[in-house]
Amino acid sequence: MKIGIISDTHGDIVQTKKALSILKDCEYIIHCGDVLYHGPRNDLPKNYNPKDLALYLSELDNIIYIRGNCDSDVDEMVMKKDLSHKSRLLELDGHTIFAIHGYEEIEQERIKKAEGLKANIIVSGHTHIKILKKVNNLIIINPGSTTIPKDGSSSVAKIDGNVVELIDLEKNTTIKKLDI
Repeated sequence: MKIGIISDTHGDIVQTKKALSILKDCEYIIHCGDVLYHGPRNDLPKNYNPKDLALYLSELDNIIYIRGNCDSDVDEMVMKKDLSHKSRLLELDGHTIFAIHGYEEIEQERIKKAEGLKANIIVSGHTHIKILKKVNNLIIINPGSTTIPKDGSSSVAKIDGNVVELIDLEKNTTIKKLDI
């Protein structure tokens, strides 16, 4: 099973479609939040079209959503998707994944909570900065942002069995790989 991870799409329909195209072979996609709204601290994305993005995402059934700090009840209503969970514990393909947006706690708090939940993978978003590393027995993944990267390039992540990779959205190339 392949699992895609995206975050911080912020209403950009072109970049979101590009990300989902790269992850088209994934059975599930975890969206770590900040789906439609760009937020007051971010510039308006180039292809900002939250209305069309909401309609597009409402037709997809393989995305699991986490609520980000820019997500609201109206986003949930127009998408017709559950955006109520600030975190989720997911059992997918033999992995226990703790998914969270990541704006209410520091990394060490997430690690402690994930360890208590017996998770082996943490996925988060919020910072718009890619992370792929191993701490203790946990794989920590932040796919970066599809739309407003703060580290130079738009990106997504993919779990394929026991390998995780960060993928550059524009070049569709692997940035980094890590064995689980």
